[in-house]
Amino acid sequence: METPDNANDAGTEAAAHAGENTVEPTGIAAQDWATASAEPQYRAAVVDLLGALAYGELAAFERLADDAKLAPSLADKAELAKMASAEFHHFERLRDRLAEIDAEPTAAMEPFAKALDDFHHQTAPSDWLEGLVKAYVGDSIASDFYREVAARLDSDTRGLVLAVLDDTGHGNFAVEKVRAAIEADPRVGGRLALWARRLMGEALSQAQRVVAERDALSTMLVGGMADGFDLAAVGEMFTRITKAHTKRMAALGLAA
Repeated sequence: METPDNANDAGTEAAAHAGENTVEPTGIAAQDWATASAEPQYRAAVVDLLGALAYGELAAFERLADDAKLAPSLADKAELAKMASAEFHHFERLRDRLAEIDAEPTAAMEPFAKALDDFHHQTAPSDWLEGLVKAYVGDSIASDFYREVAARLDSDTRGLVLAVLDDTGHGNFAVEKVRAAIEADPRVGGRLALWARRLMGEALSQAQRVVAERDALSTMLVGGMADGFDLAAVGEMFTRITKAHTKRMAALGLAA
C-alpha cells in the first residue's frame, strides 16, 4: 500500500504547526520562569498546566501499554512499547520540573485525574484500529491545545512543554496502518470516521472542562493575565484545532 505523498505531510504539519505563533513574544512570553513566576496567579496556572500534562503523559503510557495487547503482530507490539516508553520519559521530565519549582507532583496531577480517566473510559477502543486512531487523533488534539497555550508561557516553561509534546511516533505509524486497513477493506473507513468524530467531540469537551474547573488556568486563557487569550482568541484557537483535526483525518484517509 502506498501512502499519498501529502498524507504524512498533512498529519505532521497539523500536529507540528497548529499552535505556532510567529509573533515576537511579549509580556510573560518574553520572560523566563524566574521573572514570570513572581506573579502568584501565573505560577499557579503553570503548576496546573504541568500537572495536567504530566497526568496526560502517564495515562498515555498506560493506554499504549494496554493497546499493545491488541497488536496483531510482534513488530506492532514492540512499536507501541517503544512509544509507551517515550511517553513515560515525558512524564518523568514534567514530574521532575514540578518538583524543581517546589510543587508536589502528585498534588499537581490529582485535580486532572478524574477528567482524563473519564475521557479514556468513555473512549476505550474496541479494537486495534480504533486504538491507533485514538492515539493519533485524540492525543494530537490535546497536543494542539497545549501548543496553543505554550505560546503564552514564559520561555523556560514553553521550552519544556514543546519538548514533551514531541511526536513519539504515533503519527506515521497510525497513518500507515489505518490506510492499509482501509485499502484492504473500505468499509472500515466509515466506522473509523465516526469513531474519530466522537473522539474530537469528547476531547474538546474534556479540554474545556479542565480549563473551566481551574481558576488560574482559565484566567490565563481568557485574558486575565498579561498576554493571555481573550474570549475571541479562545474561539479562534479552537477553530485552528478543528482545522488541524480535519487535516489529520485526511492523512488517515477518513472523512472529517
